[in-house]
Amino acid sequence: MTALADRPHMQLSEFEELARLAARTAEGLHLEFIDGRLGIKAVPDGDHDEIVMWLQHLCMQHRPELGLYAERGLVIRACREGRARPDGTLAPRGSFSGQPEWADPEPVLMAVEVTSYDRDTDRRDRQEKPQAYAATGIPVYLLIDRDTCEVTVFSKPDGDHYDQAVTVRFGTPVEIPAPVGLKLDTEPLKDWVN
Repeated sequence: MTALADRPHMQLSEFEELARLAARTAEGLHLEFIDGRLGIKAVPDGDHDEIVMWLQHLCMQHRPELGLYAERGLVIRACREGRARPDGTLAPRGSFSGQPEWADPEPVLMAVEVTSYDRDTDRRDRQEKPQAYAATGIPVYLLIDRDTCEVTVFSKPDGDHYDQAVTVRFGTPVEIPAPVGLKLDTEPLKDWVN
């Protein structure tokens, strides 16, 4: 897989065929395709899962008309067509009914990534994903960074990047702006850091 991941560019059709094969043969292997490059998402650990579950619970409490979909495949519109699987995708309930594996991102209000302890986290979650999600027009990108013990809320996409990024340390409340409209108490995140 490393040789494939190091290829400078591959065709979208090649990626989709590879992703289907990986899903059938390798349990827990999730592939992404951003800016013409194959990416391999790390299998989440238990603390990663707890963070996603915690965020799902908060969203259900404060915005019951929305669902936080885990690992929802999305078509990403960057400089090349791409495919991503955010750890969480916040959208109105029913938005993905009848959608194929790689859904249209139009109804998405927020993409969420929780960093994993792997060598690609910096490039993938901190560099490529904010640019890809902004280019796609996703209004908010929430990055829960377990390496730095920080939460960054990216908002106001302009087509190339997010114009606003607010970063707070775990333990500091942070506002997730419209169209999400949540105040996030980040104190519980301290319990899920190695």
